[in-house]
Amino acid sequence: MIDGVGAFPLWASPSLRQMEGQGLCRCPFCHMLTCHVFTSHRNSQARSIMPHHPHLWNCLAALLGVFLSLEPVTCLDTSQSRPNFLLLLADDLGIGDVGCYGNSTVRTPNIDRLAEGGVRLTQHLAAEAVCTPSRAAFLTGRYPIRSGMTSGNGHRVLQWAAGSGGLPAEEITFAKILKEQGYVTGLIGKWHLGLNCDSSSDHCHHPLSHGFQHFLGMPLGMMGDCTGAEPSEKRVTLQHRLHLWGQVSGLAALTLAAGRLTRLLRTPRWMLVLGLAAVATMFLAASRHIGDLIIYADCFLMRNHSVTQQPLRLERVTGLMLREAETFLQNHKHHPFLLFMSFLHVHVPLVTTADFRGRSKHGPYGDNVEELDWMVGRVLDVLDREGLTDNTLVYFASDHGGSLESRVGHVQLGGWNGVYRGGKGMGGWEGGIRVPGIFRWPGVLPAGRVVDEPTSMMDVFPTVVLLGGGAEPTDRVIDGKNLMPLLQGETPHSDHEFLLHYCEVFLHAARWVQRDRGRVWKVHFMTPNFHPEGAGACYGSKVCPCIGDVTEHDPPLLFDLSTDPGETHPLTPDLEPEFHTVVGKLRQEAAGYSLSQVRQQLGSIYNIWRPWLQPCCGEFPRCGCDLEE
Repeated sequence: MIDGVGAFPLWASPSLRQMEGQGLCRCPFCHMLTCHVFTSHRNSQARSIMPHHPHLWNCLAALLGVFLSLEPVTCLDTSQSRPNFLLLLADDLGIGDVGCYGNSTVRTPNIDRLAEGGVRLTQHLAAEAVCTPSRAAFLTGRYPIRSGMTSGNGHRVLQWAAGSGGLPAEEITFAKILKEQGYVTGLIGKWHLGLNCDSSSDHCHHPLSHGFQHFLGMPLGMMGDCTGAEPSEKRVTLQHRLHLWGQVSGLAALTLAAGRLTRLLRTPRWMLVLGLAAVATMFLAASRHIGDLIIYADCFLMRNHSVTQQPLRLERVTGLMLREAETFLQNHKHHPFLLFMSFLHVHVPLVTTADFRGRSKHGPYGDNVEELDWMVGRVLDVLDREGLTDNTLVYFASDHGGSLESRVGHVQLGGWNGVYRGGKGMGGWEGGIRVPGIFRWPGVLPAGRVVDEPTSMMDVFPTVVLLGGGAEPTDRVIDGKNLMPLLQGETPHSDHEFLLHYCEVFLHAARWVQRDRGRVWKVHFMTPNFHPEGAGACYGSKVCPCIGDVTEHDPPLLFDLSTDPGETHPLTPDLEPEFHTVVGKLRQEAAGYSLSQVRQQLGSIYNIWRPWLQPCCGEFPRCGCDLEE
């Protein structure tokens, strides 16, 4: 036996299984293609080994063990063998939209194939129910309130690409740590964590400032406003506001002019009247053209630090992302890599190519989900074709639950969250935070395993960092937990005993995993008020509010998710003898959590459009180009 042996035999390792028919094996120490062999049979003999390999003697020792042992020699422990990482994150996908999570009418064969070959998590949780804070927590392994990627005034996500808010420079992402460990790191798709601070070229929040070496994508993300479609994120609100200001200014100008002409008012000067009329004209003109401004200001592509397509060519973005992913995997297959594929699907306006329109039973949204699944399959096919599958840890999830309020008339344009109550934007209800979670690493993670323990998307940070040979930062709290023991079946329980569920800076809910009794308790301190009354969402709004139009519960609502995952039957002291004990335990835990608040990056001061921060292809304000041809 050799030092650092692990749990699977050398002849079955992800590295050596690739040598069938190729005469090559990928070294488990450094990922170099090193060993010339003629067959992958467990009793095979190595005829030659490439010289000048930095771990030549480790390879020789392992191969010598095959000759001398009567039993198969075991390979490196997974904590020392460094896999590649392919992280696939959908946008606004509901857990009920995926076949392996119970949907029988939307076709997702490629995502289902991932689950069949890996581990499926049934209680996988986003740290927040909207994009920006959830993604910040995913990348850093920390509650977004710790990094300031939230607010307390209703600004729940970054609104403009030319705002000054974003992921602070002092935050550490898993990409930054893996880059230091020699990984090639890339991000394709949606970022939504900021760009600049003081100038349009300082790139303080840019992906390349947070550990990614390659970036092609949208700094903000796909929006209905990118097509002028409904539902609108901010265009309609701004149009109404500007139009109202224009009307008020115009009415004031007319009133003063009439008073001056009739001599009822003698004080106003004609210059003031003309000034108000000019302001009214400006506001009314802005209300007509604000949609065009948004398309150029927010809906564009960047390649690394350069704007390469402004505005975004919607009909070409899917193919462009797939080609970029294939090129990245081909170019870096001989080196350890981390590729974060952050899909623009399935956020409104549901941009879908012609091949998938009208294919599903669920209209434009179902079409978009099925195209997302096809894209997942295309990327997985590249892994297979390039011989990377066995040495790549693949992760698939959604940034939060499906949007129930995304609808136009009676046409639903958002996702389905299965049996779980609520959806996107709802701070505590399961439908907003329970997401698909799938891990696959052939030969290391058991195929077809299902884990029913509560886990968090924040857990990806320590899991990826430790597998990549890095170490968790010691100068800050990391809220995520290493998932490998749970995924491999070495432990039956998650390391999370308590999980908190914030909506902006307000604690809406908390859960307690009572391991000795096998129960998962959850309390709601606040819940949003649904509209119309009796509905399951805040229809008429973009998302439910975190404060204001909410109900504060005292005592809090209590649910046993072990028997009531849909949160339909709140428990009372009469029905549950442990009611006061459980509620008291969760109150105490929530009060004792050390969550220091830092500067809120999404506060109104930092979350407004600043023209001097506007990324532009050309001379501002004449922005426009297409360099992706």
